[in-house]
Amino acid sequence: MPRVTATIITLNEAANIEACLASLPWADEIIVVDSGSTDGTPDRARAKGARAIVKDWPGYSNQKNFAAGEAKHDWILSVDADERVTPELAAEIKQILGTEPGPSGYRIPRVTWHLGRWIRTTDWYPDPQLRLYDRRRARWKQKPVHESVAADGEVGRLTSELQHFAYRDISHHHLTMDRYTTLAAKEMAEAGRRASFFDLTIHPWAAFMRNYILRRGILDGVPGFIISMMNAYYVFLKFAKLRALTSEHDVRPR
Repeated sequence: MPRVTATIITLNEAANIEACLASLPWADEIIVVDSGSTDGTPDRARAKGARAIVKDWPGYSNQKNFAAGEAKHDWILSVDADERVTPELAAEIKQILGTEPGPSGYRIPRVTWHLGRWIRTTDWYPDPQLRLYDRRRARWKQKPVHESVAADGEVGRLTSELQHFAYRDISHHHLTMDRYTTLAAKEMAEAGRRASFFDLTIHPWAAFMRNYILRRGILDGVPGFIISMMNAYYVFLKFAKLRALTSEHDVRPR
C-alpha cells in the first residue's frame, strides 16, 4: 500500500492540535507547518510525534503546497487542526489505496459540529473536500480564499466522513465569516466583478431558501434555521464588501 503523509498548517491551534493529531496515528508521517504561533502549537505537535516546521505565512495554498513538498511520501492527506479523521475514514483510506491506485485524488465528505449537533443539511453537507491526493498529479490552486486542490486525472470519492469542529459558538462563526467575506470580496474585485442591487437583495434571499428548504436545513430545527440565516448573511456581506471596494461613489480623502 502507498504510504501516506498527513499535513496540517497551523497558527495558534493549541486548543485543537492534540485532538487532531490523536486522530492520525495510522498515518506513516505527520507534518505540521506553523506560521508563527505564540501559544506553543509547534511544541505540542512535536510532543505528539509530529514533525513541526515554522515558516512565515505565504497564503493558504502556498503553505499547503510547501507542507506537501516536505513530505517523505507522495500520497498526502491534508487536514486542518479543527478536523478529525475517524477510524472509519482511516480504514477506508488504507483499503482504497491498497486496491485502487488509479485516481490522482479522492474527495472526502465533511460533517460539521455546530450548535450542539452534527449538521448534515444546508450547504454544509456533504461538503466534499479533495484532501487525499497524489502530489505528483495534484496540488493546491493559488486562491486567497476557499483554496482547493486541482488534480490531473480522475478523482474518486470516499464515503466515510471527515469531522469538522469549525466554530466554538455564534460569535466565532461570525468572526470567521467576517474574515472570509473580506478575502472573497477582494478576490471578486480583482477579477473585475461588481456588486449590483440584485446581488445585495436577491442572492442572500435565494441562499437562505436553498439552505433552509432545498437542502433541508428545516429538518435541523432552530440550528438549521440559524445556519441558513448565517449562510445567507455570508452572501450579503460578501457582496456588500465588494460594493464598498468597487463603488464609483466611494469618496476618499485626498
